[in-house]
Amino acid sequence: MYDILFLLLFPLIVAAILLVFRNEKIRSIIVKVSAAIIAIASIYVAIEYIDGGTVLFDFENEIVDYLMLITEVCLGIVIFYLGIKHKKYLVSILALIQTPLMTWFELTKGHDISISNYLYIDGLSSIMVLIIGIIGSLITVYAVGYMKDFQHHHEGEPDRRYWFFFLMFVFLSAMFGIVTSNSLVWMFFFWEITTLCSFFLIGYTKTDEAVRNSFLQLVLNLIGGLAFVFAIVIIGSEHDILEFNKLLELGTESITVLLPIALLSLAGIVKAAQMPFHSWLLGAMVAPTPTSALLHSSTMVKAGVFLILKLSPVLHDNIAGEMVMIVGGVTFLLASMAAISQSNAKRVLAYSTIANLGLIVACGGVGVEAAVWAGIMLMIFHAITKSLLFLCVGTAEHHIGSRNIEDMDGLFCEMPKLAMLMIIGIAGMFLAPFGMLVSKWQAMTAFVDSQSIILIICICFGSAVTAFYWTKWLGKLVAIVSNKDNVEKTVHREEWVVLGALAALVIVTCLTFPLISEYMVMPYLGTVFTAGGSVIAALGSGNMYILLAMLALVLLLPIPFLGKTNKKIVPTYMCGVNTGNNLSFTGAMNCETQVSLRNWYMEGWFGEDRINKFGLVITIITILAAIILILGGVA
Repeated sequence: MYDILFLLLFPLIVAAILLVFRNEKIRSIIVKVSAAIIAIASIYVAIEYIDGGTVLFDFENEIVDYLMLITEVCLGIVIFYLGIKHKKYLVSILALIQTPLMTWFELTKGHDISISNYLYIDGLSSIMVLIIGIIGSLITVYAVGYMKDFQHHHEGEPDRRYWFFFLMFVFLSAMFGIVTSNSLVWMFFFWEITTLCSFFLIGYTKTDEAVRNSFLQLVLNLIGGLAFVFAIVIIGSEHDILEFNKLLELGTESITVLLPIALLSLAGIVKAAQMPFHSWLLGAMVAPTPTSALLHSSTMVKAGVFLILKLSPVLHDNIAGEMVMIVGGVTFLLASMAAISQSNAKRVLAYSTIANLGLIVACGGVGVEAAVWAGIMLMIFHAITKSLLFLCVGTAEHHIGSRNIEDMDGLFCEMPKLAMLMIIGIAGMFLAPFGMLVSKWQAMTAFVDSQSIILIICICFGSAVTAFYWTKWLGKLVAIVSNKDNVEKTVHREEWVVLGALAALVIVTCLTFPLISEYMVMPYLGTVFTAGGSVIAALGSGNMYILLAMLALVLLLPIPFLGKTNKKIVPTYMCGVNTGNNLSFTGAMNCETQVSLRNWYMEGWFGEDRINKFGLVITIITILAAIILILGGVA
């Protein structure tokens, strides 16, 4: 148990130290050393508990409960004050409902409910600990170099990096708390800390847009938090339990259990930025890139899909599960379509994140072993690959002055190493030998077995448009434009180390995915589902070997291009007379014309306003209908 407590407390101690010591060199050392310690501790915890089933820890301490309650009330007061100060009265109203309700429950009915095990860890929690501890720590190290450039680009503004790093480490602590809390009250406490930290991180620059988007995130996640509170109050009042493992044991034996399960699922949907609540994640793109990577790859949104995957055994074949399936499937399809119309790289990554989380949510809603296997594997591969892409875009933006995909066709000349790393990330998201595609394959198999026509349509068409927008981006990266100077020399060492480590993780996880499945995912599934071996049977060992062979060939492909070459470089053919610099040609009437290669973004067909309105209508109706049916006694 002490190793779990270390993961909860050590990042908090580091955060406090970073708040006090504001010297840049000292901060750099503290962040790097602390990140290494957290990563090592995470690996140790995962190795210790990964295949041991569910391990529960008795940690009954009334003082800790009261400290959490006091902190909870203080957080509620802060949120209420912020809403009044910025005239965002809906924020204050939500805080005024949520905090008093939770406080009243904890001091009355909740106080009399005995909690045997406050903490726990199982296979899924161990996987999440690895994601948070390794990827989250790498992002904090990357932020050391990135925030130097960020501060340089904002010279006239006060240096508030101490606050930025304080929030990042508090965030890591809260995420460890979410994935190891068996007490629903404790889980909610950490859940709300991530919401408030996200608010401050998104609004870090204090621009009007940043403040507006930070409050949008706060409003939507307070709605999810309110659903979480209602779930706790109902399950505590009706069944006298406040432990997650006991909630799963009850299953869906009565309507009073199905309703809190649906409400917890709704909280997960909000946190995972699913339609109709997805706009907060799009707005979060105004934050510094490490924030985008931390919130959208390894922490904030992963808390939502983690909760839904944990609930998946009790979501099978009921109204709550149908709600989750439809919301996730529709979000995957429509967010993938919306990404087609985007040229801003961070918005493409944001919509891609929303879409892939939707697929994970849909897998959790199906609630069968094969689907949950696919969801967990998608979660692992997505966390690594998407963090690599977010950080690559951040580095590119600082050095070429743009995050627009249309400005990346000369990236191979300006930043060849970064372009190669970005290509690895994009390939990892959708190409055949890599893990994301293997997981989607299994998800499709599970959807076919579940006989859900809606999900089959969503994954087929959603995967097709996914390939469309990734291919467009990939095409811009491999286009070579001459006469552009290499600007990679100014990239900080911390950034290269982290980007290289993440690229290596993308390749290693793809090479070892059968081992990850066998020793990390399958043992967990064996503890929550009765049938075993169906996942491997569905994939087939022969198919696994074929995929591994394909991946090996992909890794061998660059070898002939290494070293010196005697190949002749010739001018580009332009349907006219090349002027000699590959950037313009002499065309009709002897006029010099600049070369312009641009993608077609199909705004008329896949414009985000049209797609989002359609998605909002479908998902809002789905959620309201599910809640009404459950309240009406339909299971």
